[in-house]
Amino acid sequence: MAKVLITDDAAFMRMQLKDVLTKQGHEVVGEAANGEESVLKYAELMPELVTMDITMPEMNGVDAVKEIKKHHPDAKIIMCSAMGQQSMVLEAIKAGAKDFIVKPFSPERIQEAIQKVL
Repeated sequence: MAKVLITDDAAFMRMQLKDVLTKQGHEVVGEAANGEESVLKYAELMPELVTMDITMPEMNGVDAVKEIKKHHPDAKIIMCSAMGQQSMVLEAIKAGAKDFIVKPFSPERIQEAIQKVL
């Protein structure tokens, strides 16, 4: 079981992810609506895992990964991307993200990514 911070600008996506993660036995310790919020909440909550949307206002997911990794090199981050965002996913992985899941995601794929990362 992991303590997870969910980052997505769409409240619906956060709700969906929270639902899946909770059913899988994880604890959602926080939610962020953009990269900036995610960076602040990471430092405050120190979650074991972060799910990070790529396209968000204020600060996108790639920049948020760079920012979190700068201060917390051991942070475990899984990117959540829409189809066709491969170049940004690769950039995020280079920045230190551990894995990615493509929307719309299946609970099985989420669990697989979390097991791989933890």
